[in-house]
Amino acid sequence: MIEVQSIHKRFHDQEVLKGVSLSVGAGQVVCLIGPSGSGKSTLLRCINGLETYDAGTITVEGERVDAKSKQIHELRTHVGMVFQRFNLFPHRTALENVCEGPLYVKKEARDAAREKARRLLDKVGLSHRIDAYPAELSGGQQQRVAIARALAMEPKAILFDEPTSALDPELVGEVLSVMRRLADDGMTMIVVTHEMGFAREVADHVCFLHDGTICEQGPAAELLERPSHPRTREFLRRMLTPDNVAA
Repeated sequence: MIEVQSIHKRFHDQEVLKGVSLSVGAGQVVCLIGPSGSGKSTLLRCINGLETYDAGTITVEGERVDAKSKQIHELRTHVGMVFQRFNLFPHRTALENVCEGPLYVKKEARDAAREKARRLLDKVGLSHRIDAYPAELSGGQQQRVAIARALAMEPKAILFDEPTSALDPELVGEVLSVMRRLADDGMTMIVVTHEMGFAREVADHVCFLHDGTICEQGPAAELLERPSHPRTREFLRRMLTPDNVAA
């Protein structure tokens, strides 16, 4: 579904992505792990056309991703994005936030969009907070609204950019639980995460990025339990809990 071929991306004189290649099949969950500044979030933003790239190609279902193309807005309706900081409209309720895309991008009828939003908020466990504004919600609840908002566009894939890193530890589980259910439902997902337990349990494939390159990638259990690259081993040694220490 998503093909990334030899992507290079530079910000001024700093090369952030140095020939990254990645293939994601329909229904797969791929986790991108690695230290801060390794290029994980930039790669996601390139896939969704939020950033341009300097060389290489990215395609989604055979269509080239080009941030400058007139078709980029149509492509973004097929590839949802969930951000670290939620990015909800503060002056709109949870229901209104979820309705925005269907109403104004897909031009759905208001009643149909509101019914869909109610169904999706129920799916993420927030049917009792549909009239709450973001400031009245916990961080975990806001992120669940953001996931419902992405789902409202009926995407074929969703990109998650460290969706739990801005949350208090006790709220992380409620967001990961929603993501697990999406994976069980067959949603194609690329997830930038530091949650190694989630990657081990849910991901089909894990990529370890370091300094703008993919140092190592493979099936989740194999990479997380038997990493071969020294940088991967060092990263996992620091990240994993004592009872899950990598070899």
